[in-house]
Amino acid sequence: MADEKRIWRIVPDTSVIIDGRLSSRIKSGEFGGAEVIIPEAVVSELEAQANKGREIGFKGLEELSELRKLADRGVIQLKFSGVQPTLEEIKLSKEGRVDALIRSTAIEVGGLFLSEDRVQSLIAKAKGLNVEYMHPKTLDPSEFTSLKVEHFFTDDTMSVHLKNGVSPMAKRGPVGDIRYVRIRDEPVTSLELSSISRELIERARLDPESFIEVSSSGATVLQIRNMRIAIANPPFSDDMEITVVRPTVIVDLEHYRLSDQLKERIASQRGILIAGPPGAGKSTFAAGVARYLNDHGQVVKTMESPRDLQVPPEITQYSPLNGRMENTADLLLLVRPDYTIYDEVRKTGDFLIFADMRLAGVGMIGVVHATRAVDAIQRLIGRVELGVIPQVVDTVIFIDKGEVAKVLVLEFTVKVPHGMTEQDLARPVIVIADFETRKVEYEIYTYGEQVVVMPIGLPTELRKPAWKLAEEEIRNVIGRYAAGPVEVEVTSDDSAIVKVREEEVRKVIGKGGNVIDRIENLLGLHIDVREMEAETPRAAKGRKFGAESRVPREKRRTSSFEEMPTVSSVHPFIERDKKHLILGAPELAGKDVEIYIEDQYLFSATVSRHGDVKLRANSDLASEILESQDKGETIEIRLI
Repeated sequence: MADEKRIWRIVPDTSVIIDGRLSSRIKSGEFGGAEVIIPEAVVSELEAQANKGREIGFKGLEELSELRKLADRGVIQLKFSGVQPTLEEIKLSKEGRVDALIRSTAIEVGGLFLSEDRVQSLIAKAKGLNVEYMHPKTLDPSEFTSLKVEHFFTDDTMSVHLKNGVSPMAKRGPVGDIRYVRIRDEPVTSLELSSISRELIERARLDPESFIEVSSSGATVLQIRNMRIAIANPPFSDDMEITVVRPTVIVDLEHYRLSDQLKERIASQRGILIAGPPGAGKSTFAAGVARYLNDHGQVVKTMESPRDLQVPPEITQYSPLNGRMENTADLLLLVRPDYTIYDEVRKTGDFLIFADMRLAGVGMIGVVHATRAVDAIQRLIGRVELGVIPQVVDTVIFIDKGEVAKVLVLEFTVKVPHGMTEQDLARPVIVIADFETRKVEYEIYTYGEQVVVMPIGLPTELRKPAWKLAEEEIRNVIGRYAAGPVEVEVTSDDSAIVKVREEEVRKVIGKGGNVIDRIENLLGLHIDVREMEAETPRAAKGRKFGAESRVPREKRRTSSFEEMPTVSSVHPFIERDKKHLILGAPELAGKDVEIYIEDQYLFSATVSRHGDVKLRANSDLASEILESQDKGETIEIRLI
């Protein structure tokens, strides 16, 4: 009796089919002439993955096609066996329902059971199956060849964009001068994209320093060394597309030429947002900050999805635990880092996690997309209680074209918001100032039910032309009362800030505020009088308050004769013609003088060379002088 040819019976599970090594072992002759039994549950699982647009599903189906070709050539016998899983069983595949069906088929048909799944192989052995556990394939980095997609890159290429039927495009150039250019005239084909996609997924599986970050319906995200790859397929995208992004430079914090004060602020466990538009260099700066903090003895961790920050191995990079960053945050609170870099903070849940960790005492640095520095702060409004924002974030570093363009700091205080005048309008206000100049740029407060983000001061190009003319008129009017220089800034259509020397403030305000009231009535504007040397009004000097408060007239400080140094004085003769009220003082011709009624300052003037001071007959000043004369009050002109 002739010897019968021995036939091997092999039953692979899903992991082996996706890996693709079974066909390679058959071609090498190791499994030549074997009978390969594919469980129907394996086919259904691959079909479900492919229908969801996942690359691993397509890769498994390609391996099945390769096995069919080998069977057609008579190298192996290929059969399918077992039952198909129900829809519910496919949905519960992560709980092991499909794996159980695959084992049942292996038990039914017998033979050698192949698996790359450690848990699957252990259970199969416990069930009495003849099992070969195939260790997941890995290669030494020295064995890796250049990836096809790397051929599209040059030293200054930031990203490559490949889409079916479209010429390959890339972003190239130095930071600050990046251009979107065509890198090949010939369009990319579907076959070329599929080949590149398979190669990338294979590398992510084999390289111990690479991984599959996301695998969902129509989208796969890979991290291969320093490259972040996004693969999109229909129905998620209108056609197949591969985008590859990599950092062009690794920059230390010294490159940004930060001041020592800002470095100290960064290192002091604060809440910091790194903001900027896409591609501005936010993540590069964040990685530089992480290295700086690590070098200065701080425990630094990162929260990323995907994990693409270029940081040293001492800094552990965490992804969402069980798909949720909340779980990652809970773990990090047990790890107790000094600083956590959160890249990227975008959704409401991200901001809540950032706030929770910051309030727990962890130094937090969040990377946020924003077109202006203040926009990063506005993204907190409605997500975090308004009064808590400065405790959550007290510094915003805005990155533009790879440079630190602006740094804002936040403080919480109670004050009258800028532009309001009444003392009873005081409320909690978040003051946002430039870190270097300390100039206040924005205020955030509630007005009724509305949260207001109010710019403080307008850029020169936004100021109305009429305001310039109004400033000249106000300066002329105030100049009648103040002997020194006068600075005027119109802040709105109905208000202005006037700055004079400290000793001139009481003259501009007048007795009980009567002078400033007349000026306001004359000009139809609210006038905020301040000392020229100060940036904000000071209550101790008793002058009129504007944005800070409005002092009641009866509480305004009065001037006294003893406080006014004089050289000489005269009691003028008073005349009136059709147009003017004339105060005669020939002794003081050509001199700068001040006019008083009953030792109360009224206004300042220069006596003409004819020895008189003229006022319009219908002016408020003229009326007040005539009323005082009728009452017998003393009118005096004093030399300054």
